[in-house]
Amino acid sequence: MLDADLMSDTPHLLLVDDERSIREPLAQYLTKQGFRVTQVADAEAARTRLGAYAIDLVVLDIMMPGEDGLSLCRYIRATSDVPVILLTARTEETDRIVGLEMGADDYVVKPFSPRELAARIKVVLRRLQTGGARQHAPEAGAYAFAGWVLKTGERTLVDRESVAVPLSTGEYNLLHALVTRPRQVLTRDQLLDLTQGREAAAFDRAIDNQVSRLRKKIEPDPKNPQLIKTVWGGGYTLASEVTRL
Repeated sequence: MLDADLMSDTPHLLLVDDERSIREPLAQYLTKQGFRVTQVADAEAARTRLGAYAIDLVVLDIMMPGEDGLSLCRYIRATSDVPVILLTARTEETDRIVGLEMGADDYVVKPFSPRELAARIKVVLRRLQTGGARQHAPEAGAYAFAGWVLKTGERTLVDRESVAVPLSTGEYNLLHALVTRPRQVLTRDQLLDLTQGREAAAFDRAIDNQVSRLRKKIEPDPKNPQLIKTVWGGGYTLASEVTRL
C-alpha cells in the first residue's frame, strides 16, 4: 500500500472533517482537480492514515468532536513535515494566528470556495516541491551568528556544541535570507521573493508562521525574541552580527 503510494505522482491529500455534507462533496471536487483524496471524520482515523500512507498534504477542520484540529495539527508538526491547511469557521484574527503558530501552513475560513482551497493546496505543494529555491546552485559556506552556525552547503544549523538543529526547507530558506542580510529590515514581500517566489504570494501566509517556528528553535525566549526581531509596519530583521566562515 505504501509502496504504491510512493510510486504515484498524484498528490495524496488527507481530508479530515467530521461533517459528511462538507467532506464528501469536497473530496469529489478535489479528486476531479487531479488529487488523490483519503477522507476521514476524526483525529484518531487521521493518525491511522498518516501512519499507513505517504500523505502529501492534510486539509484539516479545526472544530471536531473529541480531539480537535489544532491538537492534531500540533501532532502532525511534531512528527513530520507534512503541510497542513486548516478549515475554520472562526473569523477572529487571534484564532487564525493560533492555528498558524501550531504549525499550519495556511487556512481557509468557512464558508469557502472549493476552487480557492484547490488553489491554496497547489501553492503549498508547489512551494514544497521547489523548496523555495532560486534558480542557481546552492552556495557553499557557513555563517556564524550569536553562537549558531548555518552551514549552507549541508543546509544545517548547529549550536555551540556542534549539535545539529533540524530545520524544514522553509525555515532554512528564511534563516539563510536573514543571515545574508543582517540588520536589514526585510518586508514580508521581500522574504516571499527570497524564500518562496512571488507565485506563492497571492495565497501565502507562511512567513509569520515560519518566523514563529524559527524563533522557537534559536531564541532563548521565543516570546521575547532578541535575534529575529519584528519591525512593526516593516517586516523582520536579524539583530546580530554575522561572520562569514
